Amino acid sequence: MELSIIIVNYNSRLLIEQCLQSLQKAIRGLNTEIIIIDNHSTDGSEDFLQMLSPAHTVIFNNQNIGFAKACNQGFLQSSGKYVLFLNPDTVVSENCFEKCISFFESHTDAGAVGVRMINEEGKFLKESKRGFPSPSAAFYKLVGFTFLFPRSKVFSKYYAGHLPEMENNPVEVLSGAFMMVRKELLRQTGAFDESFFMYGEDIDLSYRVMQAGFQNYYLGEITITHLKGGSTTFNREYLNRFYGAMNLFVKKHYEGKRGSFFVSSLYAGIWFRKMIAKAGLLFR
Repeated sequence: MELSIIIVNYNSRLLIEQCLQSLQKAIRGLNTEIIIIDNHSTDGSEDFLQMLSPAHTVIFNNQNIGFAKACNQGFLQSSGKYVLFLNPDTVVSENCFEKCISFFESHTDAGAVGVRMINEEGKFLKESKRGFPSPSAAFYKLVGFTFLFPRSKVFSKYYAGHLPEMENNPVEVLSGAFMMVRKELLRQTGAFDESFFMYGEDIDLSYRVMQAGFQNYYLGEITITHLKGGSTTFNREYLNRFYGAMNLFVKKHYEGKRGSFFVSSLYAGIWFRKMIAKAGLLFR
């Protein structure tokens, strides 16, 4: 088996149908399997998924166990040489997988690859390529320098703004919306850390890929559409989970390994950014 595609669905009935339609063209000529985990959707997803062909493996959970844990369910069922974690709110391009696999075959240092993502309006999504959290990156983003100097290696480090959008380059962090990883590497490092319910698990896995001596690559020559937030409600619960995941990453990878000022500055930046985001909810 060349490729295992793992999709976690939660209340994305219409979006996952669109995603699966795009997959049919992209997997032609490849030996693939599609594994879908439904996290107890209540929007009719279950009825739709039950009608899929036997070629699809579908797992129904009786509760929402979170993105990371559900992805790991799929990983345990997978048999492909490469494993793709894919959001249901994506539409992939026809030659996308073929190009990704070809890149892996020609770059032995590649542990994981991600792609250029655009939204439904064709706007580039900056989270396609990112840097690891740091006090300076958080500060520059907070005070607006990242916005003012979007292509600066210093001020836009968080979004790797100095790297051309349309070119292939090594990066620190890939997006969990589309993250293809070598199966053997996942066996070595483990898949997603289930301490992350949702958000931050892609940063954590990107970090562990590099710790294992491999490189994460952003493939700017491949474009997919990401209809962001298909199953996300931007409320206090979302903010608590998102910024809680950032705190968890800092605690796991930086505490005791970096200086106290570095760690304290990051925690402070996360807290301050969360307060701004919460204040913003009042005006939505």
